[in-house]
Amino acid sequence: MKVTILQMDVVKDKEANLKTVENYFKTSLSGADLALLPEMFNCPYEVGLFSDYAEEEGGRTYQFLADLAKEYQVAIVGGSIPEKAGDKIYNTSYIFNKEGLCVGKHRKTHLFDVDIKGGITFKESDVLSPGQAYTLVDLGFTKIGVCICYDMRFPEFIRQMVLKGAQLVTIPAAFNTTTGPAHWSVTARARAIDNQCFVALASPARSKTSTYQAYGHSLMVNPWGEVLGEMDKEPGCLTLDLDLREIETVRQALPLLKHRKEEVYG
Repeated sequence: MKVTILQMDVVKDKEANLKTVENYFKTSLSGADLALLPEMFNCPYEVGLFSDYAEEEGGRTYQFLADLAKEYQVAIVGGSIPEKAGDKIYNTSYIFNKEGLCVGKHRKTHLFDVDIKGGITFKESDVLSPGQAYTLVDLGFTKIGVCICYDMRFPEFIRQMVLKGAQLVTIPAAFNTTTGPAHWSVTARARAIDNQCFVALASPARSKTSTYQAYGHSLMVNPWGEVLGEMDKEPGCLTLDLDLREIETVRQALPLLKHRKEEVYG
């Protein structure tokens, strides 16, 4: 299975962001089966802007992704965008199959409300509402789990996807320059090792204009916890061929999931 991760510079012009995605699809897919976009790829990752960019399901960005998936015959984990639903706004990822049909969506469940002394203060819950479920999607050629950024810090959340059959966990995420150097790679590797699955992280590139500075470093980890490829902070694409048979090889050699003792964990 070939996967392409898109790391893009996100600007304040929504149409310019969509054009950037379209250009990447034209030039950089290289026969990918699955494309993964970053968190909040159609707008800057700034709490005060989410309401201005929010769209209802089926809106401009949703239809744009559906059309791209169908045109290029590639499944898409559509990063995330602000989703308007009634009087609420969610941080939502739409997932499309190769025919351009929406086969799932994930609303970020764990909101990023932090105050790190000397680092960053950010409170998504000032504007966003939390989702209430983990997300598992069957793309036909594989099952994937989808979560968003801060969700990845909760091992129980990822475990539920894997127990239901996820072979790859895809994570649109926008860690920052405080949390990124400390926890980005090690958390991705931990989730892959815990669950003996592939883990893919897609970040925005480091912005030259936004007040929020994403870490970048989009990457892919294999079921043994090895980083297969990692970008730097600049825009670009990372494309990798994944051999899903590695999952079973690792699980047979080190049968962690079979050795779980749920009766002890409570």
